[in-house]
Amino acid sequence: MTARQVLCRLFLAGLLHAFTAECKTHISVVLVGATGDLAKKYLWQGLFQMYMEQVDAGLHGFSFYGGTRLPAAEATPAMYEILKGLSCLPNVPSVKCVVLKDQFIKLSRYHQMNTVEDYADLDKKMDELLGQEGLEEEGRLFYLCVPAFAYVDIATKVNATCRPREGAWLRVVLEKPFGHDLESAQTLAEELQRYLREEEMYRIDHYLGKQAIAHILPFRNENHNSLDPIWNQHHIERVEIVMKETVDAKGRTSFYEQYGVICDVIQNHLTEILTFVAMETPANISNAEEIHRNKMKVYASLQRLSKRSAVLGQYQAYNSEVVHELEKPADYRSNVPTFAGVGIFLDSPRWDGVPFVLSAGKALDERVGYTRILFRNKAFCLQSESTRRAESSQCKMKQIVFYVGHGDLNFPAILVSRNLFKPVMNPAEWKQMTELPDLHVFGLPLSDYYVYTPVMQKDAYAVLIPQILRARRDSFINTEDLLASWRLWTPLLREMSGDPPRIYPGGLHNAALLDFTVAGTVVSFNEPEPLVVISPNLHPQLPSDYKAVGSSYRGHKLVSASGEDLVARLASDLHGAAQETVERSGRFHLALSGGSSPVRLFQRLAAHHCTFPWRQTHFWMVDERCVPLHDAKSNFGSLHDHLLLHFKIPYFNIHPMPVHMNRRLCVEEDHGVDLYANEIKTLVNGSSFDFVLLGVGSDGHTASLFPNSQALGEGKKLVVLSESPLKPHQRMTLSLGAINRSKHVAILITGKAKHPIVSKMNKAEENSQQWPVTSVQLANGQLVWYIDSDALFG
Repeated sequence: MTARQVLCRLFLAGLLHAFTAECKTHISVVLVGATGDLAKKYLWQGLFQMYMEQVDAGLHGFSFYGGTRLPAAEATPAMYEILKGLSCLPNVPSVKCVVLKDQFIKLSRYHQMNTVEDYADLDKKMDELLGQEGLEEEGRLFYLCVPAFAYVDIATKVNATCRPREGAWLRVVLEKPFGHDLESAQTLAEELQRYLREEEMYRIDHYLGKQAIAHILPFRNENHNSLDPIWNQHHIERVEIVMKETVDAKGRTSFYEQYGVICDVIQNHLTEILTFVAMETPANISNAEEIHRNKMKVYASLQRLSKRSAVLGQYQAYNSEVVHELEKPADYRSNVPTFAGVGIFLDSPRWDGVPFVLSAGKALDERVGYTRILFRNKAFCLQSESTRRAESSQCKMKQIVFYVGHGDLNFPAILVSRNLFKPVMNPAEWKQMTELPDLHVFGLPLSDYYVYTPVMQKDAYAVLIPQILRARRDSFINTEDLLASWRLWTPLLREMSGDPPRIYPGGLHNAALLDFTVAGTVVSFNEPEPLVVISPNLHPQLPSDYKAVGSSYRGHKLVSASGEDLVARLASDLHGAAQETVERSGRFHLALSGGSSPVRLFQRLAAHHCTFPWRQTHFWMVDERCVPLHDAKSNFGSLHDHLLLHFKIPYFNIHPMPVHMNRRLCVEEDHGVDLYANEIKTLVNGSSFDFVLLGVGSDGHTASLFPNSQALGEGKKLVVLSESPLKPHQRMTLSLGAINRSKHVAILITGKAKHPIVSKMNKAEENSQQWPVTSVQLANGQLVWYIDSDALFG
């Protein structure tokens, strides 16, 4: 009996809509990796629910193939055991469910998929079925539920042997991870594009199929009249995108050691949600291309992440699990984070200054996921809150929450504070809850919200798989989207790769240990890290175990401390000098170096020194790379991103070096050097800066004055061009003469990599050609060395 005949009998029994005589199109679905955990838990169930919906609609005929690399004799029993456990939605009558399930199992068969010949044989069987039943092929769907390293091999075989007849479509579904950084993602994308067209690839992020998340754009569209005036920086305090898990990584440490929590869920799930919240609402929310364009505008506006943008943690048992499962040495120490909290900001008129807080982790106190938009509260309410109705109280919190599930509610929901507005919701998909449990959610009783839940709860895969058949690509990740996300996250991953994460005990024992604050653009833990006793039987320390710290270095004052404490001290000293100078003369001229060392100082100032006399300070550059100011390598760009944009500083107080003139970079004929020198002479009394911040390179250079550079001999000039041994080679810099006229100079040196040069220079004679920084000798000012303990002691 053919599948079509069976369906006709079901029609006669009144259980199903029959396929009409015109319905002769057929879709072949191939699940590669058919007996794995993901297939067992979600994918077969998702395919079955898709089949039930399609049978009711009477649109297509189906055949299903499950494949692995194993022979049929080994894998077939396991696959059919999975199929026996399939279930229907609660609204499907039990008799109908039994018939549908039986039919689905009959339409499903196992096929070994290992060699090219196996794939060719599958293609032959699909063609034979079409011919036997006289069906027109609609398309072929290959769902790759396998490790990412197998994608290219399978794509090669599908492209060579299993493409459908002309006029039918091919769609290949790919599960994350799609690389572990920008380079690996780009390589994988390029390899896949050799065998599959962009429109044939459906990179699935199942989290976007969670019903509350999938409704973010429809919600914004349906409620645009209420949201348009308040969906901006003036009304929104912050956006929280959170995914907490109670489970650990046990049994998955091999995967986790390669990816960690950021690559596992933040770079994909949570970042995609960020784009849905932050993008401009598309005119047509069903238009995948318009959604994609708006996503890319969001990515283009995201500010660069640095290690000050995030906090990392690792649950206490993780390292021992890695040692055991991966057979690592007993003294192995993993720095892979199992928890992360990240603050992200956008350069956007709508979102300027609004933090998007992304947080996820394992071994936490509860399993829950949500996206929470918390609105600013500008009202002052004199009357007691107890006498007010929730919808009329403007002093209670205002928030919108897209609640994925689990946690206190334990079901997907959309919550809107009653003092905001009553949302418009599609009654065919969402129903308002009128009988609410006695719960407090996000600081408010549940009764203070309008609460909506799905009319029918569905698994994420049951939401997304039917969209593949309809070629709805708006909930899937295309190549440009993928690479844009990795461009955001890869620099942070590299910068923090060597940093040890905070150790936390796991579960309820975490208490407040992982709580963090976003102050300005700086993310930091609220509580100091607890001390860890390495051994209770440490030998008494001997005098030889200690190193003495002198009070001077090279004849000048020395300040030394751990990295963070040293930066805090320098920021405080700089603040004091600025305050004193402004009180005396009304303005403060500050010249700042580029490079990596000053960034921590900039971030410290931004986060902790709001009372600094910002509006009376003139900002000058000590040196600049010859690149456009918007280039990632620009020293001024770093100063702007990490400090200047956080305060209202008059534009005429900001003095970038003119390295980009007449569409050229650092050309002598453009006289950029003279222009900057004349600006200094005009505005800075006696061309003597009030405070200059310098760093030191591992070769002894300071500013952009490098060993044996011709620029070292041009001390009579204020500003000179120089050459760096590293790209970009051309630089503009203050001369030694300009630096030595200053009233205060601070030389900041941090990190173990600088210990060799610190040791060499400690007792060396002044030698500007070998170590240019040794020639910083102020005529009438004060020089202070700020050297952290790593650089001082190694």
